[in-house]
Amino acid sequence: VPAGLPKPLPEAEVARLLDSVGAGDPASRRDRAVLELLYATGMRVSELCGLSLSAIDPDEGLARVFGKGAKERLVPFGGPATAALVAWLGPGGRPEWMPERPVRRSDAEAVFIGRRGRRLGRQHVWMILQERGDAVGLADRLSPHVLRHSCATHLLDHGADLRIVQ
Repeated sequence: VPAGLPKPLPEAEVARLLDSVGAGDPASRRDRAVLELLYATGMRVSELCGLSLSAIDPDEGLARVFGKGAKERLVPFGGPATAALVAWLGPGGRPEWMPERPVRRSDAEAVFIGRRGRRLGRQHVWMILQERGDAVGLADRLSPHVLRHSCATHLLDHGADLRIVQ
């Protein structure tokens, strides 16, 4: 039996999830930026994990994303995602975890890294969502694809063109 489409989260629940993550320590800053970007852009978890520093422009609010089939696209993101990203990339965030000599060259360019300075993988992002979702009672309904679907649904609800969202 086909699984069907995931049920999008209401905007209030997404807001509650995002607001529950502070910006005190590097892990919180990273987690907030991960959640904000997943929701603001609707990108796939593999696209998020593959983001490089050279592929994002916080000043313009754009990310160059490589998706399925090696397709490249420019994805806009708004003010809250920009603020979370700048907080993660600035002092007290990503620089705290980046070793002087990264293990792999691709880790040095990674936007999202773990405590040891390695690029985040898809499973780690899933764990972040489960942990943060559990804190606000959404863990059973939260996944990267649910955030992707919620992004698209909320854009359409607020008048975005269907072709643009596609």
